[in-house]
Amino acid sequence: MGDRRKLLLIGLGLVLVTLIGFWRVFGCEFTNYDDDRYITENTRIHNGITRESFIWAFKTNACANWHPLTWLSHALDCGLFGPNPAGHHAVNLLFHAINVLLLFGLLWRMTGAAWKSGFVAALFAIHPLHVESVAWISERKDVLSTFFWLLTMWMYVRYAENPGPKRYLPVVAVFGVGLLAKPMLVTLPFVLLLMDYWPLHRFNPGAAKPGEKPWKLLWEKASLFAMAAASSVVTYVVQHTGGAVSPLERMSFGVRLANAFVVYVTYLAKMFWPAKLAVIYPHPGPSLPMWKVVGAALLLACITVLALVPARRRRYTAVGWLWYLGTLVPVIGLVQVGEQAMADRYTYVPLIGIFIAIAWGVPDLFSERVKGKKSERGKSGASGGFVVPPAALAATAGVVIVLLTAATWIQVGCWHDSISLFQHAIAVTGRNYTAELNLGVAMDVKGDVDGAITHYSAALEMNPRDFKAHNNLGIALQASGRMEEAVAHYQAALRIRPKFAEAHGNLANALAQVGNLEEAVAHYARLIELRPEDPHAYFLLGKALARMGRIDEAAGAYHETVRLAPGDPEAHYNVARALKDLGSLDEAIAEYRETIRLNPNHSEAHNNLGNVFFLQRRLDEAIGEYREAIRIHPENAEAHHNLAASLMTKGDYAEAWREIRLCEQYGFRPHPELVRTLSEKMPPP
Repeated sequence: MGDRRKLLLIGLGLVLVTLIGFWRVFGCEFTNYDDDRYITENTRIHNGITRESFIWAFKTNACANWHPLTWLSHALDCGLFGPNPAGHHAVNLLFHAINVLLLFGLLWRMTGAAWKSGFVAALFAIHPLHVESVAWISERKDVLSTFFWLLTMWMYVRYAENPGPKRYLPVVAVFGVGLLAKPMLVTLPFVLLLMDYWPLHRFNPGAAKPGEKPWKLLWEKASLFAMAAASSVVTYVVQHTGGAVSPLERMSFGVRLANAFVVYVTYLAKMFWPAKLAVIYPHPGPSLPMWKVVGAALLLACITVLALVPARRRRYTAVGWLWYLGTLVPVIGLVQVGEQAMADRYTYVPLIGIFIAIAWGVPDLFSERVKGKKSERGKSGASGGFVVPPAALAATAGVVIVLLTAATWIQVGCWHDSISLFQHAIAVTGRNYTAELNLGVAMDVKGDVDGAITHYSAALEMNPRDFKAHNNLGIALQASGRMEEAVAHYQAALRIRPKFAEAHGNLANALAQVGNLEEAVAHYARLIELRPEDPHAYFLLGKALARMGRIDEAAGAYHETVRLAPGDPEAHYNVARALKDLGSLDEAIAEYRETIRLNPNHSEAHNNLGNVFFLQRRLDEAIGEYREAIRIHPENAEAHHNLAASLMTKGDYAEAWREIRLCEQYGFRPHPELVRTLSEKMPPP
């Protein structure tokens, strides 16, 4: 088989297994685990890549991260696919498939070993540990940054073949762009040094022609190391400012180091036996048994010795192992970000090193056994030794790929929606308060309030100081009518986090609902202090002030609402309704008209504007607005009812009866007084 045909065959096979393993992502929904903050509720990117979204992407530290390229990729998706999750998933899978092909081509170019390179790429393509990086839309930064990681390596191989400034500049440029997607690339300069050792062989200790000196190879990457250091500082500052970094007082360095030893080994175990994978693994804190920590540390030390001792004869063992150890350093938890002990997504790049060691090491191991067997026979004629023919190794590799593809197919199913995702996490990890909290949110969204209360309560039982769980439980209790309990949980959330704006708003709503308006106004005012640019906060404050009879203050709050959201038709619509209730009919008309200007197809705005005209006895204008509301939404039963009342008042009784019948047809019971009065004017036809 010719090289070109062989490469094409392997490439097509890699794409095929990738599509088979991940095909189910096209039926997966957005999850409530960051997908809301990154995409579905992030109005900054909903209009696609615009001047405003571009500037915002480079300025924001939202989600405690600075990755402008990732934000722009999500903005592009929103412009192309809108709220359809299948399109967003397709882009993640496309990047993953490209990464698979890039990895295969890169290894083949450096080593010339097509089948070994293909096996590494296949493991990378369909290992279940990589499902999280592909199936989680918010983890676009993983597949996107890895694309630039591998592209940087391609540029570097091209440079290493014929070093020079013109070939080095693309290395720096692509690396810099990759850092804008995710700071995981900070370890890439270290990996390039490993590549110099194997398979590029740019320095050869002990050889007659040693090639480049190690210090020269280090010096040529000084700019890359400097960029990596700068990115690390920016990342730490942004994450620390965003409250994502746990302080040492909360989790000591000793606890973090102990967990790191165990996690290094756990990732390896899950690589060989990918079972009980979860979106969130609870951090054990100081509860790890000492035997487990010491055992993990000793095992890592032994593997390191076994990898490094034969490095002169089998350099890939040292490179693969050090690749794994080194690339995990930024995410191993020495700087603890978030609540998790570990995460499947962190293995996306590091496991490439282990895959390389396996793909090159296993065939070499058995070829050495074959040589040993032949030597023994030459001496004694005995048939000792254990021989595995190459065909058997190839068949075994094929079975492994099939099994991993099936496991990935199953694991992708866990990402179908938030409920399945977090139910699975709880099933495989046990006590997991983050999963309980997010499962409660998912059930709340689906309308299962009792289920939400159960899981919020379970989260609080595990972590009583989780202010978000208190707040969410309060929302669910309020929805079920248990107001006193809801207020108690909002207050608990604020005792833990006094500047928790959402809890101030929810507590104010609950207090207003039970008639405690003075205290409600105080919490609305606190909400505005914390979110001075939130138009809805002013609207809620205005409603409470209006109920207290403080009309002028209420009107002022309403005007702030539309000042802060001049282009939002719903803001104008809500203010118009409130002004109408205050009796400020002319101002209400102005706001309804602004609503309609911004959204001409706002059926309810036309209907309510008609109501204001009806109150002013401007019947022709009222009838015109009702008819427009019905034109936009023919089944708007309330508009049919209001039109009937206007027509009756004007004396068009037959037409009024027609609208009454349509009103009943669409499931709206007409007001008895309207029917009685109309019957007196003209009996039903």
